[in-house]
Amino acid sequence: MSQDPSFVPVGQRFRGFLPVVVDVETGGFNHQTDALLQVAAVFLRMDAKGEMHLERTESWHVEPFEGANLEPRSLEVNGIDPYHPLRLAIPEDDALKHMFNHVRKEIKKNECTRAILVGHNAPFDLNFINRAAERCDIKRNPFHPFSTLDTVTLGAMAYGQTVLARAVQAAGISWDSGEAHSAIYDAEKTAELFCKVVNQWQLLDAAFNAVAMDSM
Repeated sequence: MSQDPSFVPVGQRFRGFLPVVVDVETGGFNHQTDALLQVAAVFLRMDAKGEMHLERTESWHVEPFEGANLEPRSLEVNGIDPYHPLRLAIPEDDALKHMFNHVRKEIKKNECTRAILVGHNAPFDLNFINRAAERCDIKRNPFHPFSTLDTVTLGAMAYGQTVLARAVQAAGISWDSGEAHSAIYDAEKTAELFCKVVNQWQLLDAAFNAVAMDSM
């Protein structure tokens, strides 16, 4: 099947890395002991102007691994009943394999060498993903093992805000507190924030270069 002629690969935009926006919901804050309960990954597209846009979201409900710790306060915040039959949760081994397969396909399609996790407090999400991959003995983790792109830093730089809800609203993006703490919602809002900052920089850089050319 031929590739969509309007598709522009990310390629070297991020030094060969493919940005994938990830959010996890968990049974606590300790990636060594606490359950991974939900994962969402937002895949992005770049247009001919070099601007980034949301393309699609994939998500998985995850069964707590055997012996996993579940903090009641964390479950109260994210509203997850880990053993509710309608969650349709799958083992974390299956969830990660599905996710990593999607990521690898996007890496190849976008002519990148590796994925880099984009998140709000991104090391938190990456630590849970990495630890789950270790538990499941998955050798080919497509994400960089420690580097991330963090919208906490980008939000602070662009809007003076580090809390996701405040940074999103400062960027002029809608926010529904009733939907927050769902992996899908938080990942998509993080993706919107990431794209907004990257695209604003793209415009500023183009304007700066235009002014520089005019002054020559």
